[in-house]
Amino acid sequence: MARLKITQTKSYIGSKQNHRETLRSLGLKRLNDVVVKEDRPEFRGMVHTVRHLVTVEEVD
Repeated sequence: MARLKITQTKSYIGSKQNHRETLRSLGLKRLNDVVVKEDRPEFRGMVHTVRHLVTVEEVD
């Protein structure tokens, strides 16, 4: 199964509370944090919510 490498590229300061909680749920705590998650619809939806704060790459 494919995996996603998610990197927080922008700060969440000044963003909505929902966006902050979504970043925490993904496991991102600070700028330039990186997590690798399975490519599942749940994670895709979370990434879509904070797409302006993160970058996503597919990893094998």
